[in-house]
Amino acid sequence: MNTFIRMLSSSVVGLGLMAGLAHAEEITVATVNNGDMIIMQKLSSAWEKETGNKINWIVLEENVLRERVTTDIATKGGQFDVMTIGGYEAPIWGKAGWLTSVDDLGDDYDYADLLDPIKKGLTVDGKLYAVPFYTESSFTLYRKDLFDAAGLKMPDQPTYDQIKEFAAKLTDKAKQQYGICLRGKPGWGENMAFLGTMVNTYGGRWFDMDWKPQLTTEPWKKAIGDYVKLMQENGPPGATANGFNENQSLFATGHCAMWIDATSAAGRVYDPKQSQVADKIAFTRSPVEVTPNGSSWSWSWNLAIPATTQKAATAKSFLKWATSKAYVKTVGETEGWVAVPPGTRKSTYALPEYQKAAPFAETVLKAIMSADPSKPTKDPVPYTGVQFVAIPEFQSIGTVVGQQIGAALAGQQTVDAALEAAQAQVQRDMMRAGYIK
Repeated sequence: MNTFIRMLSSSVVGLGLMAGLAHAEEITVATVNNGDMIIMQKLSSAWEKETGNKINWIVLEENVLRERVTTDIATKGGQFDVMTIGGYEAPIWGKAGWLTSVDDLGDDYDYADLLDPIKKGLTVDGKLYAVPFYTESSFTLYRKDLFDAAGLKMPDQPTYDQIKEFAAKLTDKAKQQYGICLRGKPGWGENMAFLGTMVNTYGGRWFDMDWKPQLTTEPWKKAIGDYVKLMQENGPPGATANGFNENQSLFATGHCAMWIDATSAAGRVYDPKQSQVADKIAFTRSPVEVTPNGSSWSWSWNLAIPATTQKAATAKSFLKWATSKAYVKTVGETEGWVAVPPGTRKSTYALPEYQKAAPFAETVLKAIMSADPSKPTKDPVPYTGVQFVAIPEFQSIGTVVGQQIGAALAGQQTVDAALEAAQAQVQRDMMRAGYIK
């Protein structure tokens, strides 16, 4: 820990640190209960010790976090000094004047080291409104031992038809072994994060060029129909309760032959301290069907400062610490190099220790760099965003659609009924918001 403190000291000087020591403050930090953020919380005592400041942590499940911070920032509630937000919210909220710009963390922060596509996505009118804590695309993790035993070979670029065949052959419910685990928990950032990419690669889109919803078109029916059938036949029971964390636990404990999800999971399922199958897994790209466009998502979890905070200098000191080069090295040295936050800094991928510990590093970096939010679909669309539509209304729209599809997955209604109900609701919402004249 002494090494950590020395490294920390050099990384936070010049950002209100001395003022922090003289006038200690408590900041409230809202974050998600993902593994990388749990590590951040664990290591933050060093920042507290160095600066004299304290952190009041609010650690929430993903859907709850989104709801809490969105409500707070929209109503100017001022509950939080630092928020963990996505690449969806940052530019919208920055443009609305709800966030404090974070361009002034100091020359030693090395903004040029941040991955360019990620930095660009957090920038509005030349101002940076959040800094990335970790970034991810999506890919396919699979059990190579189960594939070998069944005489199956995962191609470099699987199709969804192949995924369906593999899942059927690898399901053994008597052993609680399921051919595939996919997100089923309703939410625009939960089941719809995965399903957005599935619809994209099946040739679908959320809206046509006139902003008319497309949820009852054939690509949507085929994609969601395949998803529901695949999960009902070859997925784990109770899948509508499973989001990222739940599926990660299922995969790490040996219950899933395949799992299509965030590249950020790699550091945990390859870590023998956290995964029972760390030495039995391999990875490949996200599946495709009709088009490769939008088949892998593009997402970043970022730290941002709401404009309502009265403690901006202290909040910026924390942001600088938590997203610095020094922090990356500290995680590697204290938690294992496989656990460092991925997809934010070029320098991370140049570290020999990380390259050695993370066989997935190059694949993940390529996936992150190749995702193109400006061309997410086969046919033209009026929006940007791969697994989301970058408009303020998408949070509610995406969640409503996710709930309807969740009901279909649970067997409470047909896929057609789910999509018809979703189409009607989204149509009303888009007319009310003025997109459809």
